[in-house]
Amino acid sequence: MRLTIQREHLAQSVQDVMKAISSRTTIPILSGIKMVAMEQGVTLTGSDSDISIESFIPSEEDGKMIVEVLDPGSIVLPARFFAEIVKKLPQDTVEIEVQASNVVLIRSGKTEFNLNGLDAEEYPRLPQIQEEHVFQLPTDLLKTIIRQTVFAVSMSETRPILTGVNWRVENGELICIATDSHRLALRKAKIEMDHHLSYNVVIPGKSLNELSKILDDTNEAVEIVMTENQVLFKTKHLLFFSRLLDGNYPDTSRLIPTDSQTDVIINAKEFFQAIDRASLLAREGRNNVVKLATLSDNKIEVSSISPEIGKVTEEIQCEAIEGEELKISFSAKYMMDALKALEGTEIKISFTGAMRPFILRPLHTDTMLQLILPVRTY
Repeated sequence: MRLTIQREHLAQSVQDVMKAISSRTTIPILSGIKMVAMEQGVTLTGSDSDISIESFIPSEEDGKMIVEVLDPGSIVLPARFFAEIVKKLPQDTVEIEVQASNVVLIRSGKTEFNLNGLDAEEYPRLPQIQEEHVFQLPTDLLKTIIRQTVFAVSMSETRPILTGVNWRVENGELICIATDSHRLALRKAKIEMDHHLSYNVVIPGKSLNELSKILDDTNEAVEIVMTENQVLFKTKHLLFFSRLLDGNYPDTSRLIPTDSQTDVIINAKEFFQAIDRASLLAREGRNNVVKLATLSDNKIEVSSISPEIGKVTEEIQCEAIEGEELKISFSAKYMMDALKALEGTEIKISFTGAMRPFILRPLHTDTMLQLILPVRTY
């Protein structure tokens, strides 16, 4: 294998596939990046057997030459060293040549590295996915959906299924739900797809976080293909495979209250800042709990007490309060996470009593909601 390549393109691709490579892999070859050179361009692959990322660098793009492949071939390069080397090479052009016994010569300007590579034939094959039923999402919408749900997945392995986000496709709609059993995030989006098709899969939260980091902020479409045990996200030059979590995701529809006793309409930013201030003292306690009480004249009081440090109270003017008086306590962190995820200036919070889950949603759309379980203090 022998090629010359533009360093900038190589560095970007290496950075992308590195996101799938684990430093703690038990399979030595998976600590490497597989490089395949063909006439059309160069493909780099990184994998930790849960996530696999394949990045393609075309020979030319927009009339500019990016890669010139002199001898096609393949090799596996030690990922950590290769990534560092590419970052620090002095010139814009890099020559890569595989010599005898898988030794790889990397040359840029007057700098030369010799790296010991591995035989690419030993690298595990990527999953072969039948692309029969594909649906598309604009990249920026996909990133938004991930941002608005993935933070609510469970960090505990006691119920592995809750470490993922449940993606359901039914009646031309995608419904994404994450919960750690103390809170829940839900986001819906219309998709163009055969209405007869339905999917119900659980994608690991870790995979979605890594995917989101790689995707550029564009409105170009990402193709999404689901199978029984894999999901594939496909952009112009990138394939992102993730295994799915085994098991049935709990039916969360029962958790979401349909009625409410107290409704509060409030400016999201003002409310967020008040919770942030109240949590300054709450943070010192074990539980980071903030209390909310409705007052007269469409006001609420947010307060927090830390016996060793002191207390904080703040009144906030709401747009409207309807229903019964209420006193409730909740985690400041969960509330701030939920408010960050919601879009829109005005939000509606629907309470069904001091010990029942409550819901936050933007005022003018029903495509998203956040649910939080209160904490018993009163």
